Amino acid sequence: MKIIALAAEPIAPDVLRSAVGQDADDAEVLVVAPALNSKVRFWVSDPDPAIDRAQDVAKESVDRLEEEGVEAHGETGESDPLLALQDAMTTFEAENIVLVIHPDGDQNWLEDGVVDQVRERYPDRNVTHLEMQRD
Repeated sequence: MKIIALAAEPIAPDVLRSAVGQDADDAEVLVVAPALNSKVRFWVSDPDPAIDRAQDVAKESVDRLEEEGVEAHGETGESDPLLALQDAMTTFEAENIVLVIHPDGDQNWLEDGVVDQVRERYPDRNVTHLEMQRD
């Protein structure tokens, strides 16, 4: 089984298990961390902090997954989560898409409406939506 986890924050194996069950342990996982940027940074063309953050999210997620024996790879993606997912699907055709985004009220402006749009674009895939827990 192949899983793409589109993650706004670092994820762990228990997050994937809650989305797809114990099959996550035997899956090949691609963690895609979109370079989510603030509106201000977007408009002044300052993507560097968002890219740095996305790299950290991808690396930490992969490290957590691999520590528990899950085969995982990570990459940063476009600031638009839909484009990040589309790019990833061209080389890693996953049966399962897990969207891990911020809870309502904490969402980045680019996360708004992404769950419904992914379900519309990929009706033949198992799309699961999880919200990050508040710390």
